[in-house]
Amino acid sequence: MKPFNVFPYGSNIDFLRLRWVSMAVAGLIMLVAIGAIAVKSFNFALDFTGGTSVELSFAKPVDVDGIRTRLENAGYTGAQVQTFGTGNELLIRLQPKTGSAKDSNNTINEVQSVASTPDNPGKIKGGGYVGPQVGRDLAANGIWALLFVVVGFLIYISFRFEKKFAVAAVLTTLHDVVVVAGWFALFGNEFDLTVLAGILSVMGYSINDTIVVFDRVRENFRTMRADPETILNKSINQTLSRTVITSFVAFLTVFALYLYGGGSLEGMAISQMLGIVIGTLSSIFVACPLLTMGWLKVTKQDLMPKAKDEAALARRP
Repeated sequence: MKPFNVFPYGSNIDFLRLRWVSMAVAGLIMLVAIGAIAVKSFNFALDFTGGTSVELSFAKPVDVDGIRTRLENAGYTGAQVQTFGTGNELLIRLQPKTGSAKDSNNTINEVQSVASTPDNPGKIKGGGYVGPQVGRDLAANGIWALLFVVVGFLIYISFRFEKKFAVAAVLTTLHDVVVVAGWFALFGNEFDLTVLAGILSVMGYSINDTIVVFDRVRENFRTMRADPETILNKSINQTLSRTVITSFVAFLTVFALYLYGGGSLEGMAISQMLGIVIGTLSSIFVACPLLTMGWLKVTKQDLMPKAKDEAALARRP
């Protein structure tokens, strides 16, 4: 049985013919994202701003979405409700109505009243005010994690491929991360720890997709006799079906998480869906075009092993 391909293996779509247009569009989108982050900032959730945490225990399983709706109707918008332990226990995090730590006790009692029903009352197991210092620590740790991943990518790809490929891959990945983060800033969706986790996973997905294309570029540079633009274009076409099929399957998985994961995972699912779409497009329209521009312009000499293949290089056109 022949493998299924969305695009014929021998397809020859001229992606690099549009490289200036694609790079201009990618740059414009990135500028809009950076502007949204700088001007509007993020709608930080309780993980970063601080608030009241309430732990409730029930005799029977509870309707998490129903409790979240009742809390919103009671004036606690953006409340985070999730089960833990046996499944009959709830962890609820929300902002006190006055925004004060002194209001925490009143908030805990009101949350208990709203979450309870006559046939399934909730008992308070614990709770209290969580200050924004925790949020500052989490934000700092997220920035350190981002820097660690970027440096790791640079070292690994420079060792595995070549420094030009490393820079192009990191720039492409940062483009994807900034655009996804900018989307949350632009539209005001809550930015919590699950969103941060989703954005960090976007980095992994984006770099993986880019490396698959770059691996084919390296192979073709060593076997094809053609100019760099032709080789890059051929490499994109040869990996196109793999890129599209993998992205489609990954998107379906995350879309299922968006539909059935509940409100607590909605932000992470949205960030991952955006990341998959943007990462797929950037691996086709951004990563390889970067290798044709300025200092990043790649040549056969960059990829041929210098110690072993100097004679082979001399014979090549």
